[in-house]
Parts: sequence; structure tokens; C-alpha cells
Amino acid sequence: MTPPSDEAPWRAAPVDIARADRVEVILDGEPLVARRGETVAAVMAAHGVTTFRETGFDSPRGLFCGMGVCHDCLVEVDGRANQRACMTRIEAPMAIRRQRVDLPLGEPRPGAGTGSLAADIAVIGGGAAGLTAACVAAEAGASVLVIDERPAPGGQYFKQPTKVLDPPDPARDDRQFAGGRRLLDRARRAGVRHLAGTVWTAEGPDLLRVLSGQAETTVQARRVIVATGAYERGLPVPGWTLPGVVTTGAAQTLLRSYRVLAGRRVLIAGNGPLNLQVALELAGAGADVVAVVEAAPKPGSWALGPIMRMTASAPDLSIQGAGYVRRLDRLGIPMLHGHVVDRIDRAPGGLTVSLRETAGPRIVSVHKAETVALGYGFQPANELLRLFGCRHAFDDARGQLATVRDADCRTSAETVFAAGDCTGLGGAFAAIAEGIIAGAAAARDLGHAGSKAAREGLSRARKDLRRHRRFQTALWSLYAAELPLAPRAPETVVCRCEEVTLGVIDAALEDGDAGIGALKRATRLGMGRCQGRYCAPVAAEILAARTGAPVSEFSFFAPRGPLKPIPIGAVAAPAAAPDADAAP
Repeated sequence: MTPPSDEAPWRAAPVDIARADRVEVILDGEPLVARRGETVAAVMAAHGVTTFRETGFDSPRGLFCGMGVCHDCLVEVDGRANQRACMTRIEAPMAIRRQRVDLPLGEPRPGAGTGSLAADIAVIGGGAAGLTAACVAAEAGASVLVIDERPAPGGQYFKQPTKVLDPPDPARDDRQFAGGRRLLDRARRAGVRHLAGTVWTAEGPDLLRVLSGQAETTVQARRVIVATGAYERGLPVPGWTLPGVVTTGAAQTLLRSYRVLAGRRVLIAGNGPLNLQVALELAGAGADVVAVVEAAPKPGSWALGPIMRMTASAPDLSIQGAGYVRRLDRLGIPMLHGHVVDRIDRAPGGLTVSLRETAGPRIVSVHKAETVALGYGFQPANELLRLFGCRHAFDDARGQLATVRDADCRTSAETVFAAGDCTGLGGAFAAIAEGIIAGAAAARDLGHAGSKAAREGLSRARKDLRRHRRFQTALWSLYAAELPLAPRAPETVVCRCEEVTLGVIDAALEDGDAGIGALKRATRLGMGRCQGRYCAPVAAEILAARTGAPVSEFSFFAPRGPLKPIPIGAVAAPAAAPDADAAP
């Protein structure tokens, strides 16, 4: 660790902040300078700390997903163990300790009680789709409550800088920042209420149980709009659990929200245009980007068709994407097409990354980096939709479950609507259009027709959605790659939480039933804190390859609560008033 200073060395740029907004935290007995409103993970990363804990298997872990899904970044905060560093905000001095996952929890802590809230419409998820749906429904006359577990609304696309960076710096106020601010302001004006918390289970769509802080809140709603977004797909390779290996989304969140570099020397690998954007943002903030490793083949004459369709559907996005490629070339950042990460190993001063061709077994190059950012696409966060019993179909092209919906974004559960990437990936602009459609439909169900201008906006949203779906189809034909979802090396950790390797899975399949439930019972695969979000899609692919049966919604673990780990004391306490803000 570095000694305390006014500006830690991994900050992307100097930040002029009043001393009143500086907070001193103690990490393992050493003082560190923090910024009020940023997360524990951002503070640790800003001071060059990559190892956050040791697992019960003596495996070091650090920040990985950066969005509360993987639970790898658990730390002890003010005596409370197992706190997610990426979701815990600093508002006052605190003591942080790196921990072992099997750290004794001490005496049970009583919960702060339970309370209840009611709304016409509950929107679960405060990103592009959720906030848009909430605004549209509230403006039509419905009472709307947005439930979101992240430190601040905005989601992955509209993520906002920490509040101590306000007022916004025009030099940094790009389209995503500005669009997010406008959407948040719109929600406040519309009277949308905000509950910071996690929907951990539900007694049907009309009764949600939310963990908010240390208390449980029950939410009653006549309609529910699920807009829980997506999380980055895991591509298991040897070494992907090492500290210093993060998702591209985590690296981007550190930079955009907290102006913190995930590392000084970064290699980015994966599939899709987000990796290009993140590479340019990191390079612009002072990082040395070793390379961008892309699984898809290098575009040739065959790419002319998709590029023309993209340009016809969304010319501004096509120009932006072409600009990414030109800027990478001007900066001298290599773009390695047709390659994937084969393994990651520890090395003095960081990590070594072995690359191979996407379709071949041979390692073709080895690179050194402090940080490896992996971004191999996304998986829909559809566990709540599956808990509601909403029907899903498996999308073979994307390798993921897609929620079955009608033209109004209504699912097979009559009172449940779904919008955005939790239903199957379509990008931020398609999510916004679906938010408009879902918000209007849910409000209309309850007798709120909306204004003439709102109806015209709905018509435009339907046209925009068709246009952006055409764009996404063309985009992903350009980025089409045969991703090796199932690992090859027996020592590869498939289940990050329980550290179940491919070798253990192979042995279990040789000894017994080739079903995902039986595999879970035999190996503990999927029984950890992330509850199968990373390993279940991989296990489904492994089982499909062994049995020859196609992947379907029944190839995954059965959905059940709790959907996220919760303290038992939080749901076993007497009633108390909930904490719901007036607006996001």
C-alpha cells in the first residue's frame, strides 16, 4: 500500500475537492485518503490495493465485476464482515479490514425492523430502461417506486460520477453523463420515489421483499416492471480469479464514477465494441493499454454488408464506432483480432496473459500487464423474472436466455413487464425505447392513458426500437465469434465461489446423472454467494455438449429466493418504518 496523501497515485487525474469532502479510512491499520461518496473498492484501487480477501481455499481475490454480482470483493467494514466493497459507499470515517471468507461473524446483529411501501407500479432496476419506464409511468399519472441496489441510480450506461465531483466538469460531461443527469432530473420532477435496496425474493409479483440497509421492506404493487439489466459474461480460463483480473465494466465504473484507474498497465480482452470504448477511456486517463484482444475475426470485404446496415439504422453510432477504431490506431494501441485469453498467471509486478487464436489450441503470444480487463459480452440478470415464472427461450446466437414478451413488453405473467438487457441484450438505446413502451403499457393497464405528446413519444419509441434492433443484429454479425464458453484445462475454476474446477465437474459427470441439479449436489457448483450467475451458463454448455440435448430454460438452476445473500437478522426483526427517498 501507499502512504496517505492528498491525491493517491492511481487517480486518473487531479481532482480539486474541498477538504470537507475528504474522509480518512483505515485499511488494516493504515490510513488512506478517501472521497466522500465513493465506494470502498474505489478507495482501495486508488491506493494500488488489488487483494481484498482470501477465500476459505486460500485463494486471493480482489475486485472483479464491480457491480455487486460476484461477491469476490468482500471486506470487513467497521466490524461487519462480508461487505461488498464495490457496493459500500464511504460517507464518514470507517475501519476496513481485508478478510477471509470464513471469518467468524461474531454475535448475531438484530435487524433494524421491517416496513412496507405501496405503489401503483414498482420498477426494479434504476438504469436506462428502469428510469425511463418510471418517468413515463409517473408522468402518465401512476405512483411509481424505483428499487435499485446500486450506490446511485443510473445503471451501467448512465453511471454518474460520485457526488463530490459535482458540479459537473464540462470537459468530462460526455453524452452518457449528460443523458443520465437529464433522466435523473426528469424522474425527480415526475415524483418518482426511490428505494435503495435489493429485491431478495417475492411472494408473487404484487408483493416484493426488499433488503434496504439492514432492514427489510415489503413492497406492494399492482404492476411490476423488471429492468435489472445484465452483467458481464464470465469466460473461465486458468487464472481468471486472480487479483488484478476485472471485468471491463468494473474498470469503466472505477474510471467514470470515481476517476480511478484499475491499473497503470492494462490488457483488455473479449468480444464487442464496449472494449474499444473502455480502452480509449483508460488511455485518455493515463493508463498504458497493452492491447485490445478481440475474439471476432478482423473485418474484411465480408463486413461491408453489416456496416452498411448499421449505418442505415443508426448512422451516429456507426460513426462513433468507426472513430473508436481510428483513435486506437492513432494511439498505437494494438488490436488483435481472432484471439482469446488462454490463461493468466502471476508474475513479478503483475500478471502474464497467454493468448491463442480463437479457433486454435496453440498459444501465440504472451503479454505482461498489471490489470487484465475481460469483457466477453453479457448475461441477462433475469433471475427475478424466472422466479416470477415468466417464460424464457434460449437464444442460440447469443448463448443466453431471452424473456418471451409481447409488443408492449408484457411477459407471460400478466402483471409483469420487462424492459432492457435483462430480457436479452439489445443495448442502451433499445433499452430506453423498451422503457418507454413498458412504462406506458403498465400505466395504461391502471387507467392512465397519458397525454397526446406521450402517445406520440410511444409511437416514436416503437420505431426507434425496431431501428436499434436492426442495428444490434448487424453489429453482432460484425462481432460474431465462436466463443469457447466451456473451458479446456482441468484446473480451470468454473464456479468462482466454491472453486469447483472443470476436473471436478468431469469426475462428477462420469460418476452420476448428467443434470445440472445433480451436478450441483455432487460438487457444490452454484451454491456460493453469486448463486450460479457465472457458473450456471458454463455448466449448461458443458452438459449440452455431453448429452447432445439443446440448452433451454430448464438447463439452469431452478430460481428461488433469496436471490442475493442476506443477513438473517434483517428479516427476523419487528416492524419499523422504511427509508424511501422522494426521488432517485
